Amino acid sequence: MTKKRTWKFWTSRTILILLLIGILWLVNLIWFKPFNIKHFYDKVFIELALDSPELTTAMGIPVLYDRSKDELNDISDKKQWESFNKMKEDYETLMSYDFESQSEENKLNTKILSFYLEGLKDGEPFFYHGYPVNQMRGIQSGLPSLMENSHKLRNKSDAEAYISRLSKFDTKFNQLIESLKISEGKGIIPPKFVIARVLDEMNGFIGAKKNSTATDKDSINSLSSVKSNILFTNFELKIDKLEKLSSEEKDSYKKQVEKEIGTTVFGAYKNLIQYFEQLKTKATTDDGVWKLPNGDAYYRYQLKQQTTTDLEPEEVHQIGLSEVARIKSEMKNILQTEGYADSTMTLGATIQKLNKEERFLFPNNDEGRQMILDQYDHILAEISAGLDDAFDVRPKAGLEVKRVPEFKEEGSAGAYYNAPAMDGSRGGTFYANLRNVHETVKFGMKTLAYHEGVPGHHFQIAIQSELEGVPIFRTIGLFTAYIEGWALYSEQLAWELGFYKNDPFGNLGRLQAEMFRAVRLVVDTGIHFKKWTREEAIDYMVLNTGMTTTEVATEIERYIVMPGQACAYKIGMLKILELRESAKKKLGNQFDLKEFHNVVLKNGAVPLDILEEIIESYVDETLLENSNT
Repeated sequence: MTKKRTWKFWTSRTILILLLIGILWLVNLIWFKPFNIKHFYDKVFIELALDSPELTTAMGIPVLYDRSKDELNDISDKKQWESFNKMKEDYETLMSYDFESQSEENKLNTKILSFYLEGLKDGEPFFYHGYPVNQMRGIQSGLPSLMENSHKLRNKSDAEAYISRLSKFDTKFNQLIESLKISEGKGIIPPKFVIARVLDEMNGFIGAKKNSTATDKDSINSLSSVKSNILFTNFELKIDKLEKLSSEEKDSYKKQVEKEIGTTVFGAYKNLIQYFEQLKTKATTDDGVWKLPNGDAYYRYQLKQQTTTDLEPEEVHQIGLSEVARIKSEMKNILQTEGYADSTMTLGATIQKLNKEERFLFPNNDEGRQMILDQYDHILAEISAGLDDAFDVRPKAGLEVKRVPEFKEEGSAGAYYNAPAMDGSRGGTFYANLRNVHETVKFGMKTLAYHEGVPGHHFQIAIQSELEGVPIFRTIGLFTAYIEGWALYSEQLAWELGFYKNDPFGNLGRLQAEMFRAVRLVVDTGIHFKKWTREEAIDYMVLNTGMTTTEVATEIERYIVMPGQACAYKIGMLKILELRESAKKKLGNQFDLKEFHNVVLKNGAVPLDILEEIIESYVDETLLENSNT
């Protein structure tokens, strides 16, 4: 007699079958060409996430976060080549799918991903170009920032993962030194000033004075240096808030962190300092990438990557000169109206004079710093409440204004934005550099807040991260020209919407910021293509922006280590404005600003040529719909 099957039997069999199906799907997704191109999109991102513990931490990706929270990225030369070759394979796989049979949505996905992957692939001849450690970025500043901003401390497991990561600093730094030596052997060495800035930063991080000797470093008061180090103070602050841990447990973890910082972490930094001290003797004062092997080709490549256009360096240079002339005329008109016309002074000198007027400055102390942060909060609250006529989509994530951490503010930009965590645990952050309060002039604050916050980076990046129904890679900002172009466009949009009404100096600040981005086109191409010296670039920027020599020097030094990046802002803005005007002309009274912004924002960051295709499709569809009604 056949034994009767119970519901438990069938339930277990069903679960087993579903599990096998899931395993087969996962095997197909990871090790073979996925049957469905949508699965391939996910495959590319999953592989990247699984291979990058720091990325999953920074993005706060649920599930994946806990899987690798105790690890750091492998940056060995071998691993970097493996990752590069895997990327090339992904590109070939993507191209093997039949494009014409794809849905319109997937055609767009494919175009965006193929542009990105092909761009990376084209960079193979320049694999060792660039300066992975510089005054703007690198693991020497990036790792502490990751630990402070993104590593969660919710429980014992997170605390132990924090300590585990500290214990791996030396491994990662040694991998970095290995790669730097390969670049050095190929004649790719940062300029002298870069090395000097990096050494100052790293010495400061371990509690050593500038220009200290190796003996001086060995005599550093480890206890005081460790306990004032951001890796310790950040851990201490977060773990003290955990109610589920006893005082004894907290103290134990603090001691472990203290030990790892004083030995492993500081040891890793000292090794990198030692390497850079010997590299200093080989560096030159030639700053442009033209000096590197195949330098002109490398710059063209970087310019294309950053602007997502085929513009030649000379074209970018001429666009810059033209925009500088236009903006200068508008600024002079405001100055004349406000009684600041002086034919004996350059525009830059006039702005510098304004910048020193007491009415435009905050007290240069901690009270002044807090006043600045409060004022930014006020500006952002005001514009957030007045955008209903221009936007019907808003980010869910909140926005916080914070000071740039003191240990990295010297070499950091005047401001920057950090995206929200994907799990919603952290909103967006607008970081303001308060190293010198008098660098923050009141009439320039609106523009900076609109750029970094609302409706600039926070709107665009947060909305993009919250997109639904698109591949994960579409929720990540991959294209600087679009991202920075939108932020710069937001500055002008705020003026068009009346947020500078009865505020001529605020509008002057807006134009100054736009001039700043126009000048970038001139000096970036000047340095890297026309062989300008660092000093020539500084002089040109001071002459036309009104920024101080100190401020300008920081900016020029940024462009030197990030070739082409500074050109993305203005090129992106000009393209968005061009597309908006084209849409207005074609649609006439059918044009709706909110709809235009929806089309731009709800597709996330895309190359500028693809953005043009998106806008043209929106225009055609709108015309067709209205012709049928």
